Amino acid sequence: MKITSSTASPAATPAPRLQYRLRHSGPLLALLLLIGFNALITPNFMSMQTLSVNITQVATIAIVAMGMTLVIATGGIDLSVGAVMALAGAIVPLIFLSSAGQDFPLIMTLVAIIAALGVATLCGLFNGMLVSRFGVQPIVATLILFISGRGLAQVLTNGNLQTFDNPMFEYLGSGRLLGVPIQGWLVILIAAIAVFVVSRTRFGRYLLASGGNPRAAELAGVPVARVRMIAYTLCALLAGLAGMISVAINSASDAARNGQLMELDAIAAAVVGGALLQGGRAPFIGVIIGAAIIQLVRYTLLANGVPDEVALIVKAAIIVGAVYLQSLRGGH
Repeated sequence: MKITSSTASPAATPAPRLQYRLRHSGPLLALLLLIGFNALITPNFMSMQTLSVNITQVATIAIVAMGMTLVIATGGIDLSVGAVMALAGAIVPLIFLSSAGQDFPLIMTLVAIIAALGVATLCGLFNGMLVSRFGVQPIVATLILFISGRGLAQVLTNGNLQTFDNPMFEYLGSGRLLGVPIQGWLVILIAAIAVFVVSRTRFGRYLLASGGNPRAAELAGVPVARVRMIAYTLCALLAGLAGMISVAINSASDAARNGQLMELDAIAAAVVGGALLQGGRAPFIGVIIGAAIIQLVRYTLLANGVPDEVALIVKAAIIVGAVYLQSLRGGH
């Protein structure tokens, strides 16, 4: 069982030592190079406004990627996070725009948040049930909600863009604390909790053991099925939170676009950050750095006039590079 990459020991010879440094500091080095590159060529990059925009944009990726990391740590994958974002984001304005939402805005704001997170949790339980109780392959199990979740969100909204005016809820998207967007603080809070849980609690040990060697974990008494169920549930819950943040930022919900391709960004951030697709690792700090790289690559291309479609190709190249770096460690 491996809790974080920091538990490994550097090799003694020069070549393995270089590999060790690459796998441990590669994402941070890449992020610093991206920042330096932008500081030189991208106009107004070193400004508070640009920093605020990037924090706002990267927050949803980071939150979903941390949930995805929990699932990947068990050796699974969740393709439905984008659809869960759309579904949770569609429920909020439905409640705001109802007659009860107009008459009792404070109470119904709380109801909307609870309802959206509750639906996201049910989606996670559904995925977790299929994977852990019925033995469905994760990519197949989550493909069901990947297809049907966004469709359900569009049915609920009749495929229409839903706009609303709710200053209390919009604070989730536009609020600031000490000059930093509230989403940035949420990322820090969630990461702190995740690192503590994975590195300091029994559940964290069970989580990594379930992905590292499930058979051995079961023989050792680890409740692998229950752990996987919790991982998928938490992943969907965080996706639901990200969906609400996205809706709050725009003061509108578009079920067709909210969370679109988020599964790609979340998986890319997790892999770039050091998560192993075969499970057994949950490097949350690395995942946040990976999310920042994904966002900054896109920002760099857009700010310098490169079409957004090219960003997909660059993301694919980044994933290939990350997988190559993982191969240097021999899959461990």
